[in-house]
Amino acid sequence: MKTYLLDTNIAINFVRNSPLFETINDNLNLLTGEHLILISEVTIGELLSVAKRNKWGAKKINRLEAFLRSTDPIPISYPDIHEAYANIDTYSQSHHPTLSLPQGMTARNMGKNDLWIAATAHVLRARLVTTDKDFDHLQNFFDLEWVEQ
Repeated sequence: MKTYLLDTNIAINFVRNSPLFETINDNLNLLTGEHLILISEVTIGELLSVAKRNKWGAKKINRLEAFLRSTDPIPISYPDIHEAYANIDTYSQSHHPTLSLPQGMTARNMGKNDLWIAATAHVLRARLVTTDKDFDHLQNFFDLEWVEQ
């Protein structure tokens, strides 16, 4: 059994019933029950915001609720996530006291929600499934399953 942490963009593709999510599910067997599927509580907030901004109708809201029932949400107060957030943020900005970015990679400011999601993946040793390249420089913190859109 593998542990996957789904980024918000993956969840949105599920709710939209997109062909991309079908491909991801076919490749990773996310919905078969054979893997542990996690999301950060930050993702829940992002999903609710997207639903409100885009005025999702009942069909999408029902799919969203079904998706949330099929995952295990992880609170950002989970042990060690705050420390991991600080480590990943300082690493990303090239200010970490002991870790350096790989040769040729420059410092970057990550979105705060992405930092929480990255910290969650790191602490839980989960494979982060995303379409977002903003996580690429963090592959020494957790496994990354990057999906091309």
